[in-house]
Amino acid sequence: MKQTLIFFFILLLAGCFLFTPAIYAQNWDVKFVQQVNPISPNSFVFKGLSSSVYPVSLAVPIGSFVIGELKKDKKLKINAYEALGSIAISSIISEGLKRSIARERPYEKYSDIYPDQIENSKSFPSGHTTLAFATATTVSLQYKKWYVVVPAYAWAAGCGFSRLYLGEHYTTDVLAGAAIGTGSAFVSHWITKKIFK
Repeated sequence: MKQTLIFFFILLLAGCFLFTPAIYAQNWDVKFVQQVNPISPNSFVFKGLSSSVYPVSLAVPIGSFVIGELKKDKKLKINAYEALGSIAISSIISEGLKRSIARERPYEKYSDIYPDQIENSKSFPSGHTTLAFATATTVSLQYKKWYVVVPAYAWAAGCGFSRLYLGEHYTTDVLAGAAIGTGSAFVSHWITKKIFK
């Protein structure tokens, strides 16, 4: 477990440093968004995926805690703390990077990228993708069954793609968000195991 944690820390740090130069060399990064972003991004599916991130990410810890309390199941309540930790760690890292890198949104720089809505925050990394992958990884670590893991990551990947389709982020924003969310979930999992040993 310690080796896995170290691996994801390295992945997280490497991802941040590797993706940062792409901010200045945006050829493939921009082209991919331009290809998937329509002139009028009004797909119900992608809007739904994008808007599901915050409710689902909060429902996981709240649901675990409430059911754990009702059933007097300590494991479920610990799972709730782990999910909250994952959300907190990923949000702090994501917000810190947004403020320090201050990358413009793609539609602010390129007139042929059409946003679903105008966002006030910066672009790098994608906060929605960060939270989606933090939630999916947390659930996958807690319930190691293919019928949990596959839908969880399919949902997270769909949320990430929706941010590109809706013209809100660059590809590197989404990839960095996936790495940060996944790494944060592993860190929270490790910390929770140490605390509730």
